[in-house]
This record gives sequence, C-alpha cells and structure tokens, in this order.
Amino acid sequence: MHGGRILLSYIKVWVILLLLSATFQNSKLAAKNTAQDKKRKLAAENSGFISIDCGAEADYLDGDTGITYKTDKDFISTGKNKVVAPEYNLTTPYYGNMANSLRTFPEGKRNCYTLKPRQGKNQNYYVRAFFYYGNYDSENQTQIKFDLYIGVNHWTTVVDMQWTYYEIIHYSVTDTIYVCLVNTGFGVPFINGLDLRFMNDSPYRSMNGSLIPKVLADLGGLDPTLGATQRYKDDVYDRIWRLDVNLNHSVSISTETNIDIQGSDDPCRLPVEVLRTAVQPWNGLNSLSYKKSLRHRENFTPEFLVFFHFAEIEQIAPGKRREFTITLNGLNYGPFTLEYLKPLTIGPYKIQVPEDQIRFSIDATLRSNLPPILNAFEIFELGPLPDSPTNQTDVHAIMAIKEAYKIDRVNWQGDPCLPLTTWTGLQCNDDNPPRIISLNLSSSQLSGNIAVSFLNLTAIKSLDLSNNELTGTVPEAFAQLPHLTILDLSGNKLTGAVPYSLKEKSNSRQLQLSLDGNLDLCKMDTCEKKKRSFPVLVIAFVISVSALLLLNIITIFWRFKIGRLNVSLSSSVGFSRKKNSMKSKNQPFTYPEIVSITNNFQTIIGEGGFGKVYLGNLQDGRQVAVKLLSQSSRQGYKEFLAEVQLLMIVHHRNLVSLVGYCNEQENMALVYEYMANGNLKEQLLENSTNMLNWRARLQIAVDAAQGLEYLHNGCRPPIVHRDLKSSNILLTENLQAKISDFGLSKAFATEGDSHVITIPAGTPGYIDPEFRDSGNLNKKSDVYSFGILLCELITGQPPLIRGHNGHTHILQWVSPLVERGDIQSIIDPKLKGEFNTNCAWKALEIVLSCVPPTSTQRPDMSDILGELKECLAMEMSSEMSMRGSVEMSLVLRTDMAPNLR
Repeated sequence: MHGGRILLSYIKVWVILLLLSATFQNSKLAAKNTAQDKKRKLAAENSGFISIDCGAEADYLDGDTGITYKTDKDFISTGKNKVVAPEYNLTTPYYGNMANSLRTFPEGKRNCYTLKPRQGKNQNYYVRAFFYYGNYDSENQTQIKFDLYIGVNHWTTVVDMQWTYYEIIHYSVTDTIYVCLVNTGFGVPFINGLDLRFMNDSPYRSMNGSLIPKVLADLGGLDPTLGATQRYKDDVYDRIWRLDVNLNHSVSISTETNIDIQGSDDPCRLPVEVLRTAVQPWNGLNSLSYKKSLRHRENFTPEFLVFFHFAEIEQIAPGKRREFTITLNGLNYGPFTLEYLKPLTIGPYKIQVPEDQIRFSIDATLRSNLPPILNAFEIFELGPLPDSPTNQTDVHAIMAIKEAYKIDRVNWQGDPCLPLTTWTGLQCNDDNPPRIISLNLSSSQLSGNIAVSFLNLTAIKSLDLSNNELTGTVPEAFAQLPHLTILDLSGNKLTGAVPYSLKEKSNSRQLQLSLDGNLDLCKMDTCEKKKRSFPVLVIAFVISVSALLLLNIITIFWRFKIGRLNVSLSSSVGFSRKKNSMKSKNQPFTYPEIVSITNNFQTIIGEGGFGKVYLGNLQDGRQVAVKLLSQSSRQGYKEFLAEVQLLMIVHHRNLVSLVGYCNEQENMALVYEYMANGNLKEQLLENSTNMLNWRARLQIAVDAAQGLEYLHNGCRPPIVHRDLKSSNILLTENLQAKISDFGLSKAFATEGDSHVITIPAGTPGYIDPEFRDSGNLNKKSDVYSFGILLCELITGQPPLIRGHNGHTHILQWVSPLVERGDIQSIIDPKLKGEFNTNCAWKALEIVLSCVPPTSTQRPDMSDILGELKECLAMEMSSEMSMRGSVEMSLVLRTDMAPNLR
C-alpha cells in the first residue's frame, strides 16, 4: 500500500512536470504569437528581410537602419568578389557598406541569386537591386549594359554606372525567387546589393503582374539637393523616400508636431518625417501641378498606379476651410478635406498613359478659402509577367537530381527553362509553363543508384545517362513515363535483370533502349527464371509442409466444432438472403420504388435548378436524398446523364456518393447518400441553429479542397466542377464536408486543355472573371470559386453582400479591411473572437492566392490543400496548448486539495 502511494506521488509529480513544461512551451508560443501579431501590424520587421551585401566578406549590422546584411555566399555559387577603386569609395548613409563591394560575373550567360523567403509562394515581395561600378576593374568603362530578370521575366536593363538602384514589387507564384543577371555582350554584369521585403500586408499589391516604383516623392523638404533619405526603421515597409524637387510654383511648409501613424487607419503608413513636410501653392494661387514623362516597356500601353499622401499640418482657424479636388490625366476625383495631424492616402488610381506622360493638379474648391497641400506621392508602373516559371513538379525533380549527384555546372542555376536559355544538356517545350522534355547527363560522373527523381519528369521524351558510374538495378517505373521514347543507360555498372515492361516497349519500338556496356546486367528472359529457381524450390517446400499442418488442424477442428459450424452456416445463409434483398450501389430504381422510398414524396429537404430533393428511406433503414427532375427544370436530360455517369465512376470520401438512379421516360431521379446537416450555405446563415466554430470551418475547407483536388488531379481526364458554391457543399452528421452537383461538370482530355464554353455556367459571385469574359474554362476556374467559398467560411458573408446601393462583391468588401490589417472586422462576428489570429491571416492569404483575375496566377488545388492543412494544424496546435494549460491547473488544484484540508 505504501509503495503504491509513493508510485502515485511519482506519477503526479511527473504529470505536473509535463504540464509545467507544456505551460512553458505555451507561454513561449503565446509570446511568439504576440510577436507575430505585432509584425503583421507593422507589416515589415527585420526578421522578414533578406538583405545581401554582394561581395562583402562577412555579415554585419548597419547602425543607421538596424538592418543585418549577409554576404552572398549562401545565395549564389558563381562570380567573383571585387571592391571599387579607392578614389571611388562612397559614404552612403542608410545603405550599409554595399557601395564599395560588388560581385562580378565574367563567366556564363546567366547568373542567378536564389532567394527563399519564409513566407513562400503566392505572396508579394519588394525586391531592390543596387549597382555601382566604381572602376573596380581599373578600365574606366562607361558603356556596360546588361539585363536584370526577376524569376523568368525581364525586370530592367542596367545602364547607369553611378550609384543607383532598381525596385520592383513582385508577386511570386513559386517558393523560390530568382534574381538573374544576363550578359548581353556589353560588358561584365555586376551587382552591389540585393534586398527582399515581404509586402503582403501592405496596400501595394499586384497579383497579375508586377509594380515598378517610378516616383516616391517626399515633398516640402528644405533642400532636396542634399539627397536626404527616409527608409527603415522610420518606414515600416522599407520604402526609400527621396526629397523631390518641389512642384511647380509651390512653397514648403512643415511642422515639428508629432503625427501618430501607429494609431492611424491609413494602410500606407508613411514615415512621420515624410508627413511633417508638405508643399502648397505660392501666395495667391490655388493649384498645385505636376507632370512627368516616364519611359516604359515597349509593345504595350503602360498602366500606372498613383498614390497621393496627405496630412494636415497646420491648425485651421475658425471660419477657414481647406477643400480640394484631384485631376489626374484628365480624370477628376474629390472633393477631399483633411483632419489635423491625421494621415490620409487617396488612391491608388489606375490609369493608362498612351502619351507617356503623367500629369496631375490639386485644386482648391470654390468653398475653400485655403490653398491645397500635398505631403508626398507615389507612382508605380504595372509591369506584365508574360512568362510562367517551369512546371514546379519538373523543377523539384531536376533540383533533386542536381543535389543527389552534386552536379556543378556553371549555368545550372535559376529556372531550368527560362529566361532565354535552358540549362546545359536540358531541353524544354514551348508550353506556358514549360516542361522538361529532354535531359542529357552523359559522361557527367554520376555515381550511385538511378535517382527516383528522374521518374518525376513526366513530360520527358529523351533521357541519356550513358557513360557514368551508375549502379543498382534499372527502375521498372521508366516504362510508366508516358512520353519517354529514348532511354540510354549504356556504359554504366548496372546489375540485375532488365524489367520485362521495358523490354516489351523496346521490342514494340515504342522505346529506343540502350543498355550496352553494363557487364553485370542481364538482358535475357532466362535471367529471372535462373535467379528464381532456388527460392522457388524453398518456397514450394515451405508451402507444402504448411499445407499439411493446416490440414491436420482443420480436421481436428472439424471433429469438435461440427455442430457449431452448422449453426454458423445457417446464420450465414440467412444473412446472404437479407443482403441480396438490398439495393446494390448505383443500381437503377423503378419509379414506383422511388415513390415508395420517399413515402409518396412526403418530405422536401431542398430545391435547386434540377428540381426538388426529398427525404427517403431504403429497405435496410438507410436514409437517402432523392433528387427528382422537375418538368420545368433548366437542367435537362443531358445534365442528368452527365451527373449519373460521373458519379458512377468517381468515388472519394469528400464527394457525395450516388446510391442509385431512376431513368424512366419522363421520370428521372438521382438517389444520394443523405447528408444530415444540409448544406454549408444554410449553416453560415445568421439564423442557423448550429454555429460552426473556427476549427470546424477549417476542417470543412480542407474536406472541400480534398474533394476538388481529387476531381482535378485524381481523375483522368481531369474534371472541372463549374459550379462550386456553399450550397453545393453538403455536411454529414459529423460535419464532414462533401461536394455535390456534378450536372454541369466538364471532363478535359488533358490537364492543359482549356475549352471555350458558350452556355452560361456557375453562380453569380463565384464565377471566375476570366471565364466570364472569355469563356475559357479550366481547372483554375474552380480555384477562383473555391477562393470565394473559403472567404465565405472565414467572414460569414455571402459572395454578393446586399446593401442600400445594390450588391457588393465579397472581395470588394474584404480588400480594404485586409489593407488596414483589421482582422477582427473580417472574421465572422458569430465566432465572438474565438479564433487563432495567425491561422486567420494564413487562411486569408490562401483566399487572396485563389482569386487573381488571371487564371495563370492561381495555384493548383494540391498546393491550396497543403496550405489549408498547415492552417488546420496550426489551429489544432493552439487548441492543444490551451487544453494543456487547463489540465495543468486542474491537476495542481487536485494535488493541493489534501493539504488544504
């Protein structure tokens, strides 16, 4: 007894220690979450930066900005470090030491920096590259010119040899961002510095291209010739503000009074020093004007975004009024008024500028007795991203091959297929995105087994691995590569037997197979027989002995259990008869059976475009939903057959199952499994009796994503739903979500196919804008609809929100709230704040990745599913942490109770 008490005490202590540890971890997690929330609120923290001093010998912290600069050794493996000539040394406050060191690239057509931000793909990033020639080569060159690429698209041409930088806000569809310098034959490319900033929480967004900063003007400084700069830490987004030449016929004004940017609703968050200065017209004038000619990329009419930034820095006397309008390239906006010391951003305004000139004026209204002011403004050019990076499955495969065999080729960096040239020994097709179709690694000193990553190059036609040191067997899966017509494995040290499927493809001339020079590789049919002869004899002997033993056991068992066995057989016969009386899956029903199942159509549980849905009961007690085609249905016999045919061949736990159907002349019905909790749209209504908590919503999103991902990637050919919406997401008794209504689905011959659809499909609010405008239907049309569905789950709002002035689309409603970082106003108020903030932001980021207007910018459903699973795991981890804290307090309370008594 005494020992038992001691053991119990030890167990209690052990549990308490575990829970204390969990509490410590929870407190660390809570602190981490708080820090992350602060980072989101500030939008940019040093921990989210990548800052590279190209050519530097060691990492260092810049005292002026607090930015930590890294050397570039972990970001690129080519090039040479150089320093500028001593007489060209520059002192550049706010830019670290990067002006006086650089990296040059005398070898290779293309050299690429590899940036891997922790936020990953489908995000916006501010990227900035610095250049200063500084006569590093003592040749006093003035005509060096080379191209700069971001990813696979042209960014700019570097021509200025003086200290300069180029900037771009880039929407990355990949986890890795490449910044490439391309030699154009006019001198050796070089670079001094490279910055990357995560910008997704800022108002500077572009999901169908890039934003190229043209002007970031800080107005009203006393002496713009001094080149004063504002950037991080004063600017949370690390924009670089330069004092700009004052506008025409303007004078400067300023204040020393503090302006609270932290408490402001203005999402642009300008530095205080930028807002403390402004310009206004000369005395007697009531207008500020500006015009600027801007160079732009050729072959298209440029578009620009313009932001105007204001803060009233003068106390307005009673009876005075400052009110103004903005005229931008002939378009009028306003009137506007300002509040004292409160920042206000007006815009962004998108304009096309066919005449290559931006012009604006800010004019006092007739009611205003004070002139207008302007503190700062920004102009961005919208740059197109015409090329897509190489298919990411191919990229991951070739990167794994490069790593597995330590392939060190100068030009094996950046994207494998683009821009301009491909990697040595590699060929790609002209698809967008391109695919790898040929790989020649002959005589490349490869050793070890044939990597499984080769088998992931599913578009490859020719693979040459000859004259290496490869060992092991020939993978049979090579025969499964659908386009492979040439496979050269000659001159290696492969062993074993050649797989039969490869020999068969070779014999039928579907595959040109080369195996010469592998001395221990058996290419004859007799190899497998010889190798198997001894094991076959052993196995046969073992099986014979086992069979005799088993026969003896059965005989003994039979003698003693014959009576009970007879009883069991009788029961089995009864069960079989009962089972045969049930309707098997997908079996046709007669119309009288449909009438009987629904008790003469007694209970209606739903209604849609197809017709009414009735509750039914099968003979075995199962409840079903019977969808009866109405005579006036907009969906006719063709759609009925389409749904039957699809549901008979597609089976997934997150797709509604078809139990059977009725097809008798005018009487057509579909019999589904019954979903006890109806559809998601009903569950999200304000008057719903059930309130879906945050975790349940995330699980529903994962379930729906799994079902849609199966249709897109698990079916051959792929299936596009075409009408994904909350009323088509049905819920079981346990809230498992299943996708329904395949009547409008379209099967594509190949994944890359796109079809022009003339018959309207989909539901307003969910319809892909690209599909609506062009009629081009593809899998990404469903991705857009899924993004709207996910936004519904997060916000509790319908796709079209009814208001006094008509309907507002849910994306128009949510966008300004996202820009302000107001997560509390975004999440469904019915949750009463019970959600994980980090998880909510991640879910919103997934939404935004699904809904760019251009389908090529949207991710695949497999990527979306992975992100949602991470989001759900984050929520579950948070819940477990909270439970751990509660359990610890209960254990402590129980353990202390005897002492209290």
